[in-house]
Amino acid sequence: MATQITVNGQTHSVDLPEDVPLLWVLRDQLGMTGTKFGCGVAACGACTVHIDGEATRSCQVALGDVWGDVTTIEGIGTPDSLAAIQAAWVEANVAQCGYCQSGQIMQAASLLATTPNPTDEEIDEAMAGNLCRCGTYPRIRAAIHSAAAKMQEA
Repeated sequence: MATQITVNGQTHSVDLPEDVPLLWVLRDQLGMTGTKFGCGVAACGACTVHIDGEATRSCQVALGDVWGDVTTIEGIGTPDSLAAIQAAWVEANVAQCGYCQSGQIMQAASLLATTPNPTDEEIDEAMAGNLCRCGTYPRIRAAIHSAAAKMQEA
């Protein structure tokens, strides 16, 4: 039996077992490869998406347990109009290898949705579960501060 799932505002009918991780539904069934597989145990954050606005590790949520609308990295901003957090990421030259960056951006976007002007401590706490092997944490923090300032100007 097909499961209905709304991703980035579009409803999809997915004919997969309900215990398939959301990560694989997004990547393999729907072709949204911006969400990355990192560790498979929710320890690295590379697979972070939003479910009803909440940053969630998609590798640990089964298709049948998805409780609301899903937003992936492909669902924030567009190539012609980046979201404030994406533009700040580019301006701060955050990415090195880039593998973790979609998860980092999704986690940061969730933080900014609830804490519009976060302190360094709030950023560190919110981002603690997202690992970057390249160690770009200072640039990540700077980009979040920059995005927060731009969002407050708008």
